[in-house]
Amino acid sequence: MLTVENLSVRFRDRFGATMAVENVSLDVRPAEIHGLVGESGAGKSTIGAAIMGLLPAAGEITAGQMTLGETNLRTLSPAAAHRMRGKRISMIFQDPQTSLNPLMTIEEQLIETIMAHERLSSDEARSRAVGLLEEIGIANATSRIKAYPHQFSGGMRQRVVIALALCTNPELIIADEPTTALDVAVQAQVLEMIQKLARTRDVGFILITHDIGVIAQVSDRVTVLRGGRVMEQGPTQRVLGQPEHPYTQALMAAVPPLDRKLERFRLPKVAGETADVADTAQAKEAEEWLLSGIGGGGPQLDVKNITVHFEGERKGFFAPREPFVALDAVSLSVKPGSVMGLVGESGSGKSTLAKVIAALAQPAEGEMWLDGVPLAPMRSRPRGDASRRLIQMVFQDPFSSLNSRHRVIDVLTEPLWLFGLEKDQRRRERLAKAMLALVGLPAQSLDRYPHQFSGGQRQRIAVARALLSRPGLLICDEPTSALDVSIQAQVLNLLKDLQTRFGLTTLFISHNLAVVRQMSNDIAVLKDGKLVETGPSEAFYDGPEAEYSRDLLAQTPAIRFDKPST
Repeated sequence: MLTVENLSVRFRDRFGATMAVENVSLDVRPAEIHGLVGESGAGKSTIGAAIMGLLPAAGEITAGQMTLGETNLRTLSPAAAHRMRGKRISMIFQDPQTSLNPLMTIEEQLIETIMAHERLSSDEARSRAVGLLEEIGIANATSRIKAYPHQFSGGMRQRVVIALALCTNPELIIADEPTTALDVAVQAQVLEMIQKLARTRDVGFILITHDIGVIAQVSDRVTVLRGGRVMEQGPTQRVLGQPEHPYTQALMAAVPPLDRKLERFRLPKVAGETADVADTAQAKEAEEWLLSGIGGGGPQLDVKNITVHFEGERKGFFAPREPFVALDAVSLSVKPGSVMGLVGESGSGKSTLAKVIAALAQPAEGEMWLDGVPLAPMRSRPRGDASRRLIQMVFQDPFSSLNSRHRVIDVLTEPLWLFGLEKDQRRRERLAKAMLALVGLPAQSLDRYPHQFSGGQRQRIAVARALLSRPGLLICDEPTSALDVSIQAQVLNLLKDLQTRFGLTTLFISHNLAVVRQMSNDIAVLKDGKLVETGPSEAFYDGPEAEYSRDLLAQTPAIRFDKPST
């Protein structure tokens, strides 16, 4: 169906040109799911954009051929390429919220797409739109089609985007990270739908993702990319089950396994590449400074009967808003110096509980203690309260949690003067440089801005900022969900090292149960704001007690190929 031969793509800027893709060849057959996997910057999305004819102005195809059936995609005029997009090739983007127009109902968006490519009346287009919503599993499609995107959950919005991609019965669908922002239950539903559509409609899929577990679960063949080049290609079971290329082998070693706990992750390396080296002596200085402030480890955290209400929707124009229970009498304890993994689906209350502990959300009821000292709720916790320093949070998206107008040195020295930890400016700057070394970044990073770093480097800066407050409790809210497997391994290794050195009490929130197993000593499972199960982590993975917990484990994508015989 699709053949790509020796594709090369170059991007120009004022400093010259960069090759984003070099001599890449692949093909996609009808009803086949072809996975593209690799680290950030591997060229996965660039290949998808080139096939769609959506390269930015700075990008140009310098070599290669792309054919869809008998159509040469490189020779199409702009008008012909425009007609082809959406009709013969469709795309599913990572974030459905930004893919959908917030000012138009789902009905208007589906009808507009259908009528742009098909000669149908509005009634016929609406009938097809309702049928598509029913096909992708949206209940009460006739009434729900009148809703706006914000009135759907993240998983339901992704289903709507899939319906948009299917509107014109395309031959090929390019899915670019379609499940990254979804929890395991919704992710499993979306992946099952993609497999079903490939089989029933004979649609070819290119599935772009950094999640190797997803590729292993649904793809028929896979192409492993690194730096714009193909490292390995072939049937998924062979490539991922018995990788031949050293890079693929290292990439597989960086994937968190669901069936066992690792001490450390092996990081993918490419011959000839050198990484930035941090100053060991400065890292030691930061370590000694932290140990002198943190002391013998983190405190114990206890929460009892935490209940949170949010305002719900109105049932009538003059009716009051009905309260929505986000947390329902949740109680748990995190032991001193241990890691508590907090898991559950989207909307289960994980992040809400973290925000209550960090005084970023107000509980309706409940009590909290840090080492036996009562923790006041948000509205009663003054800015100068000691817990403001002792409890620090690392958020999911480091780019939005770092001030884009501040240099790294300003970001890192802020906690030192804000909490009165260091009065001398030169000493603050020295400690900021030392903390960068501790998290594995070179000193020259201090004068750069957040946008000048990769996602993994930004997350390291966010961790460094949290540590410069000399915290006792570190809350990590989905700290690796947006990172590719190798960068995720680096950040997890860093958090493991910090835990070993300083004994921080940690609340680790994630929807990735394989990652949680690598990090946690204990685990707590939330569902619809209620605590379903809690206990030692390894006992949970060996045999969870609650049916909901068993379902979560079963839905987690994992590489379950049979081991090759020796």
